[in-house]
Amino acid sequence: MSETDRSGAPRGPLGRVAVIIPTYNERENLESIAARVRSAVPAADLLVVDDNSPDGTGELADKLAAGDQQIHVLHRPGKAGLGAAYIAGFGWALDAGYSAMVEMDADGSHQPEDLPRLLAALEGADAVIGSRWVHGGTVQNWPKSREALSRGANTYARLMLRVPVHDATAGFRAYRAETLRAISLETVVSQGYCFQIDLTLRTVSAGLTVTEVPITFSDRTRGASKMSRAIVVEAFWRVTQWGVEGWFRGRPKPRT
Repeated sequence: MSETDRSGAPRGPLGRVAVIIPTYNERENLESIAARVRSAVPAADLLVVDDNSPDGTGELADKLAAGDQQIHVLHRPGKAGLGAAYIAGFGWALDAGYSAMVEMDADGSHQPEDLPRLLAALEGADAVIGSRWVHGGTVQNWPKSREALSRGANTYARLMLRVPVHDATAGFRAYRAETLRAISLETVVSQGYCFQIDLTLRTVSAGLTVTEVPITFSDRTRGASKMSRAIVVEAFWRVTQWGVEGWFRGRPKPRT
């Protein structure tokens, strides 16, 4: 593990945990991933945030929730982006009184069996990132071009934003409720993988502790990837904008 910052925020047991999984056309994967989450962290609740998937993912999520009181479903009217789905899920969990929230994909890229390690690390941090690009982290079944894109994007973000995080684009992460309340979620407009960089920058800039835990990331085997050129362009443009703004404002370097 590598710790990027240390604050004076209280540490200790997490209390109620919500694992938030956004879905759009993930019917093939949802039942399996939900079962694995429930097995890996039996005390945690699972929230499926479905963007009116045309393949019936939302209906399947309702069926799973009907058979398990620790599975919940938040239906949204249409596809509005990954960031918006997570913010809706965070809002639901904060309103319901959860103490910690986990982000993870429905496609099997993130291993539910890693959840106990992420949550254990969160007992001593404000946010935890399941990282592919720290010692011990690995990626399986990715073409070299995709790996190069991810490594390059994270290097660019780390240098431009001066955040000592190796995997700022990672979508497998956990936050304390206090952290999400401190970083002004209501002002977040970024989408796609840029959303993850945005929240990383906000957390570090607030002087909060971010810990990276190595994970094994496996490319999806079923369904279609949501990655697109537009997502990459948005991330590059916004990181450049935030970096330039930070230089002019003299953003303080995070404490180590």
